[in-house]
Amino acid sequence: MNVTRRGFLKGTGATAGAMVITSAIPLPAWADDANGIILTAGRWGAMNVEVKDGKVISSKGALAKTIPNSLQETAPDQLYTQARVKYPMVRKSFLAAPGKPDGKRGSDEFVRVSWDDAYKLIHEQHMRIRKEHGPASVFAGSYGWRSSGVLHKAQTLLQRYMSLAGGYSGHLGDYSTGAAQVIMPHVVGSTEVYEQQTTFPMILEHSQVIVLWGVNPLNTLKIAWTSTDEQGIEFFNQLKASGKTVIAIDPMRSETIEFFGDKAQWLAPNMGTDVAMMLGIAHTMVTKSLHDKAFLDKYTTGYDKFEEYLLGKSDKTPKTAAWAEAICGVPAKQIELLAEIFSKNRTMLMGGWGMQRQQYGEQKHWMLVTLAAMLGQIGTEGGGFGFSYHYSNGGNPTRSGGILSAISSTVAGGSSAGNDWATSDAVNSFPLARIVDALEKPNTKYQHNGHEGTYPDIKMIWWAGGANFTHHQDTNRLIKAWQKPEMVVVSECYWTAAAKHADIVLPITTSFERNDLTMTGDYSNQHLVPMKQVVAPLYESRNDFDVFADMSELLKAGGRKVYSENKEEMDWLREFYDAAQKGARAQRVNMPQFNQFWQANKLIEMRNNEKNDKYVRYAEFRADPIMNPLGTPSGKIEIFSKTIEGFGYKDCPPHPSWLEPVEWKGSAKEGQLQLLTAHPAHRLHSQLNYAKLRELYAIADREPITIHPDDAKARNIANGDLVRAFNDRGQVLVGALVSDGIKPGIVCIHEGAWPDLDPAAGGICKNGGANVLTKDIPTSQLANGCSGNTALVYIEKYTGPVLPLTAFEPPKGESAKA
Repeated sequence: MNVTRRGFLKGTGATAGAMVITSAIPLPAWADDANGIILTAGRWGAMNVEVKDGKVISSKGALAKTIPNSLQETAPDQLYTQARVKYPMVRKSFLAAPGKPDGKRGSDEFVRVSWDDAYKLIHEQHMRIRKEHGPASVFAGSYGWRSSGVLHKAQTLLQRYMSLAGGYSGHLGDYSTGAAQVIMPHVVGSTEVYEQQTTFPMILEHSQVIVLWGVNPLNTLKIAWTSTDEQGIEFFNQLKASGKTVIAIDPMRSETIEFFGDKAQWLAPNMGTDVAMMLGIAHTMVTKSLHDKAFLDKYTTGYDKFEEYLLGKSDKTPKTAAWAEAICGVPAKQIELLAEIFSKNRTMLMGGWGMQRQQYGEQKHWMLVTLAAMLGQIGTEGGGFGFSYHYSNGGNPTRSGGILSAISSTVAGGSSAGNDWATSDAVNSFPLARIVDALEKPNTKYQHNGHEGTYPDIKMIWWAGGANFTHHQDTNRLIKAWQKPEMVVVSECYWTAAAKHADIVLPITTSFERNDLTMTGDYSNQHLVPMKQVVAPLYESRNDFDVFADMSELLKAGGRKVYSENKEEMDWLREFYDAAQKGARAQRVNMPQFNQFWQANKLIEMRNNEKNDKYVRYAEFRADPIMNPLGTPSGKIEIFSKTIEGFGYKDCPPHPSWLEPVEWKGSAKEGQLQLLTAHPAHRLHSQLNYAKLRELYAIADREPITIHPDDAKARNIANGDLVRAFNDRGQVLVGALVSDGIKPGIVCIHEGAWPDLDPAAGGICKNGGANVLTKDIPTSQLANGCSGNTALVYIEKYTGPVLPLTAFEPPKGESAKA
């Protein structure tokens, strides 16, 4: 847990060869679409799915790779789990008295109904609510990691229907980067967290020091928003072999740090103290004249005011390395050494997202950019900072070729589709992570990024393609607020906690039961992959597209034709493909005709672009900041923001600052530990929690809790014990994983376990859902992001009765009708 000069010097100056770009694994000669290997894709990449006698029996990745991706083996689990929603289901009390909240969501039985009856019930209540309360009362801003594909995009299809119905309330931002995506435009003029990075080949060739600050790419690069191109993990594999200096800063020895082993040096600060640690590094740089004054003068604004704070001239508290040590727990000498290493070498600071999912999370990324600016390496080959190296392979160079378009949330006009309807998109949008505030305090005002908004009075919720009961904080508060609307509809493949807390649940196909298309690589667009239907829809599941087309017909005769623009599934896919083919042709990249492509059962790999291989983020700005200004008011990197100063938010000062969270080590009572809710290794958030991959991580069939041996010994907890973790928000049952791979005073429960609360046992979550314990507060008034890593908990050895896990079982009523 120490960075040493010897360890650092061992890797200095080492270089690596050009990055290897993987290609497709050839299909067996006997493979065909009817009975054999079918090519499709998911968030976790292109997959070859083996089908026998109409049933999926296995799946594996379709791209060559060095490190296997466990998520690619889960197709049979996704299709045949007991957790599948099989039929349209209505909550028993709702069916008896529609539209009258009774507080029974989550505890009531369900009744099987026909699709026609479900449609009719939804339509009648939807129209009543819309007529009585207006379009803002209908929340259709559902969010989550819906299945891959450019056509079957659940949230988009829902909003497409709601726009025909006359508008709806939507959302702003997301849970992943809620704080960063709002603060970064003020600092560098773009959201930054979703931007292409200086490429992997440039890092391998030019960087001398790579800092993994709160990132765990070996986990998070198993997935992508479209479909992973699998190059990110390959890059980190080559980085490990390169001999370059890798420094990992993380309270926990993550899977990535374990992967690097002695090839990386691990520093474990106290959780949530990253800003203090960075300030200590920055103070050392100034006092030792290691900062790049010329860069700061030419490319930034407001540094002088920040330096007054840094040196303690404005608040009488110099942010020395010793000051930082008292907060972050990293020795001052280590902090001073980091300042020396960073400033004297070509350094790339790779920042993660988890540290901005905390109270005052805006400060984390702002301070990291400020530190990079002080180093003066932004815009250089292999230097600077990046926030997407752990997301969707953000350093994989962009390819030349065709790019798929996708279905829109609004329908196209024109008589061919019979569309003379007046459509309306969101009439009110509020920060997504504040949905419970909106339910609890309708029609109240709130601040967001310098503007005043008003929460809608939500009477109806339709959630499609997401599982908000796992990604929202303070589950018990959410459950209580969720009782308020008059109708909750959930479109789902599985009996998630959100589905169990709905009034009406519609069974939706998985991506293996429909046809679609996707690109791999959100930034690279490396492959175009056919997502071919593997098996017929199981039970009574239907595609979202068909569900909302049917619902549109109930709005007005001819509505299905308007919604679908008079096109069926394959018509849409052909149109998307033909547009990509046209774009490819303009770049002199050949793509076969659609029919040939679809029948071939092969993906298309786009052409490598040598110019894009050498992309350096901010290179043009560095070369000429006058002709290539940033999108900030000054056109420069804003270390002090006059705009933010004008907002007057006490919880978001106008320059990066250390602000003490309400729950952290410094406020802990005796026995309390900080809770880290990291990304899981064998799930995509809550997806696949039911899969056989549980066997790789579950302890006593529960979500594990990682505990340092000192903290475990003090509580008489042994490895493998059942543990109760609790605070005033709730309690969870977890399995003890005692390890020295976490800093004392911190415990980790990976996010995404399905809530499984047992009313008969005091409401304890039997599956270890981390958000039962987390605090539901905004990061600040600026961004209103989530604070999922702001929580203190107590833990103790569990000695209560054995509680059976029921998270993945259908609710009462489902099995009786199956």
